[in-house]
Formats: sequence, C-alpha cells, structure tokens
Amino acid sequence: MKQLLLDIQPAPTPSLDNFVPGRNTELLAALRTLPNGEQGKRSLYVWGLPGSGRTHLLHAAIALFRQQGLKAEYTSGKVHWDALAACDVVALDDVETLGEAAQIALFNLFNGLREAGKALIVAGPCAPMELPLRDDLKTRLGWGLVYQAQALTDAEKSEALQHHAAERGFRLSKEVTDYLLRHVRRDLPSLMAMLDALDKWSLTAKKPVTVALLRQLLRIPPKRE
Repeated sequence: MKQLLLDIQPAPTPSLDNFVPGRNTELLAALRTLPNGEQGKRSLYVWGLPGSGRTHLLHAAIALFRQQGLKAEYTSGKVHWDALAACDVVALDDVETLGEAAQIALFNLFNGLREAGKALIVAGPCAPMELPLRDDLKTRLGWGLVYQAQALTDAEKSEALQHHAAERGFRLSKEVTDYLLRHVRRDLPSLMAMLDALDKWSLTAKKPVTVALLRQLLRIPPKRE
C-alpha cells in the first residue's frame, strides 16, 4: 500500500481539453481564440482563488498556441523580459508578486506586444484594480478581456470524478466521492490522482471501490460503532 501511495501518477499535462469547464465556458473560448482577436484586444487577465485553475489555464493555453506554431512562453517568478518581447504569446502568472522594476518591465512588455498585435495573458488572485501594483499597470491589465476563474462546485467535482471512474471502467458511488472531498486535497488534479491510486489498490486487493477501501489507502482507521 505504501508503494501505491508513492506511485500516484502526476497530474496529466495541462490542456484546455482536460480542464473541467464548470462555469468557465466563456473563459475557455476566449483563451482559444485570443491570438486571433481584434487588434488591441489580445490581452486577457484571469483571476481567481487558489484551486480555481488559473495556472492550469495558462499552461494549457501556451501548449495550444505552440501546437499552432506560435512562439509562446509561460513565466512566473524570475522573468527574462527581453526574451519575452520576441514571443507571439506570453502568459505571466502570479502578477501580484512583481516588484517595482518588474512592474515597469511588464508595463513596457504590455505596450510592445499590443503595438505588435501579439497576445498577453496575465493571472493573479484578484481583479486588476485590487492588485498591489502601480496604477498605470493595473489600468493596462483592465484594458483587455477580464475573467474570474470560477472554482468547481463540489457537485461539479463529484461529476468529474464519476466520469473519470467510468472511463477507467468502474463505478464510483456518491459515498466515495463525498469521502474524497472531505479527506483529500480538494483541487481536481489531487482528487484525480487519488482516484487513480484507489483504482490500482482496488485491482491489487481484488475488492470493489468502497469507502472502506479508501480508508485503507488513506490509512484512516475505521470509525468505532
């Protein structure tokens, strides 16, 4: 069982296809078509709470644009601004962490990409005007499309887990999904990884997927009657 926990597969490579849309259908559509938008309207700012999928979406968009032959780059933390100026699409995550010099660099990058008809995607934890950034930069980020990434509801997560289980060839009861949502990290990649581990443990133990089996995997002792 210990080895099964160690063998939990990492989350699949982020893509727009494996992102469960929930209430984010319009945001996904905007990301897919961003490089082909009208001149001056090729910037998009996406914000949301931790677990809402912001980082997944940025990585997924960059992967899509690279497949289309565009020079696209994701960045966060230490940024090499000169290299980004040559890109067709730039995705910048965690914008709220930028220092003063980096904010000026982003301001200049925004203007340069806009003038060249290229695309910029920026992500942060709150709406543009609430960011702890320079006023002129916050204004720029609000010029383009602005979307809030809506986290999945528990019902939507449960539906996604049941769909994933069906694809793996087993039925997932509501009791098991409810237990997962109470005892495992609630972001969808973590839930999916645990579900995959549960499926493997079920096959190894030759037992159906139940709450009791999940307790064994999580090493949670059964409740005393």
